[in-house]
Amino acid sequence: MPSKRRRISAFVKILLSLTLACGVIVAGAYYVLTTIEPIDSEPEVEPGCRLELSDGKYDMEIDQAVNAATVGGVAFSRNLPDEAVTIAYATVWQESTFYNLEYGDRDSLGLFQQRPSQEWGEPDQILDPVTSSAAFYEELVQVDGWQELPVFEAAQAVQRSADGFAYDQHEGLSERMAEVFTGDRGPAVTCWFDAEGLAEIRDAGSGTEDVRAEMTRVFGTDPTALPEVQGHETGDLGWAMAIWAVTHADEYGLSTVTYGDQRWHATDGGPGTAGWVALEDVDTEGRLLLK
Repeated sequence: MPSKRRRISAFVKILLSLTLACGVIVAGAYYVLTTIEPIDSEPEVEPGCRLELSDGKYDMEIDQAVNAATVGGVAFSRNLPDEAVTIAYATVWQESTFYNLEYGDRDSLGLFQQRPSQEWGEPDQILDPVTSSAAFYEELVQVDGWQELPVFEAAQAVQRSADGFAYDQHEGLSERMAEVFTGDRGPAVTCWFDAEGLAEIRDAGSGTEDVRAEMTRVFGTDPTALPEVQGHETGDLGWAMAIWAVTHADEYGLSTVTYGDQRWHATDGGPGTAGWVALEDVDTEGRLLLK
């Protein structure tokens, strides 16, 4: 029969082993807690814009949507049909994917990759989306029968690029985008921001005078003239202006855009929380309200 001393010794060994094991577990847990980054259950929202096309949703980066809204808006200043916007969009998709590039082949620049050496203007003019869009449309309307030409042929007649047929692949998307940015589909564009961007919008406050001046430069019409100036061949001017304002919200500190009985709010919740909402018993009667 084991002696009492041996039984105590065995008990002490077991107790020491358990203590060491607990120490290892505690140390391991401390290491995990202090060295491994916690899993973020809510990933950071990437700013963007969503288009409600006739065949479904299409997402763009904010810079792309900003430029698309401006290219479409300039067509209103010349009262061009929406076919001109489709041709311009197909061209921009191929040349720059709607980024205002400060580089290109040889001296090509901007959305349309126009070249100063080919008399498209000075570099700063080409890099201005309003001026470069106006220059494109000015050349387009000089093309005989441009409205009857296939999109890629009309684009090539203006651009005179190495592979004119390349514009053809963008026709379908460009046509559906033109419906949206010319206002024919109503509140079909929404944009959202990250938390930092939304805070900057709220802190900046709306620069309504600046945005009004720029919209006048883009559309050729002061937005305060709505609704009397409706009836453009390009599309629905009011909705085109409202969409332009949404895409430019962070640039001009716009928290809300209201048109008709619809209001858009700047959010940082992603596409699921961003959008236009119908207002009960409220109608701007054709006026565009920016705040």
